[in-house]
Amino acid sequence: MANVQNIERKAEQVAIVAEKVKKAQSVVVFDYRGISVAEDTELRSEMRKNGVEYVVIKNHIMARACEASGVHEHVEEILKGPSAFAFGYEDVAAPARILKAFIKKAKKCELKGGIVECSVLDAKGIEAIADMPSREVLIARMLGSMMSPISKFAIVLDQIAKKQGGTDEKAE
Repeated sequence: MANVQNIERKAEQVAIVAEKVKKAQSVVVFDYRGISVAEDTELRSEMRKNGVEYVVIKNHIMARACEASGVHEHVEEILKGPSAFAFGYEDVAAPARILKAFIKKAKKCELKGGIVECSVLDAKGIEAIADMPSREVLIARMLGSMMSPISKFAIVLDQIAKKQGGTDEKAE
């Protein structure tokens, strides 16, 4: 009887984690060994501020959840040893960026890899995502680059209008 309850509880955990994997824009897997309680609290706080959920889940539960979510290629490669998971729901790069900054500052932990849009990435892939600017910065850059030609065009039109307006005034 207890064995059946245990299996049902694990199946429920897998379903919950599978839903998190489906909802998340990215999931970063990292080795959390060596961090103090204070550092862990600081890391969790920083993640919460940025819409990132930080949880410790057993690797076999995560592997089954990934399989249930349609992510199954190479996932076992990043699920070795103690693992913690950062689920990014709002910004793809937020979990990777926060963890990279934390690892640089604390000189503890290490990135193992992650999942972005159903693709499994190694640690180098996650670091590359961490180096990406935030969504807001990318939008601002895109708008700036779109506005630049329009602004230049408006300036040219203004200069043409002033020249034509200036010659017309002199002719009268």
